[in-house]
Amino acid sequence: MNLNWAEVDFDPPPGAIRLLTPQPADGKTYVMYHGTTKASAQIILSCGFRQSKDGMLGRGVYLSRDLDKASRYPIGHPEWDKVVIKVKVNVGRVKRIDHQNHKMQKTWHDHGYDTAWVPPDCGMVKSGLEENCVWDPSRITILRLINPTPNEEAHSGL
Repeated sequence: MNLNWAEVDFDPPPGAIRLLTPQPADGKTYVMYHGTTKASAQIILSCGFRQSKDGMLGRGVYLSRDLDKASRYPIGHPEWDKVVIKVKVNVGRVKRIDHQNHKMQKTWHDHGYDTAWVPPDCGMVKSGLEENCVWDPSRITILRLINPTPNEEAHSGL
């Protein structure tokens, strides 16, 4: 079954900004997304986000301001069991990490940054879409879950 990940509400929460600016600006609050399984989403709703132990940018919570990027996760998992968590995030101090083996790729937090940002099309992410890693989960406020909806065109043969 082909599924869509369109958002129903296009108005960001008060004080939050959508993906309109190239780089997240220090101290601003943005709408972001986290793709996961339905079971993991329930745990996150109950207990909050926790830092991953490691990843491309080291420890932290991996998010994107791009819903399309988040809806691909977890990669290789069946679409019917995926969900996207919509959040708002105060990014604090942001470090741009725009190439592999960047000197602060996994140590950005040790240098006083709260969020690491990978810009789109810089060669670090296979999809070419942006990625954010937020060190402190308390900067993240869960807004709601976004479930995929069936793509009607796929069913009608168009």
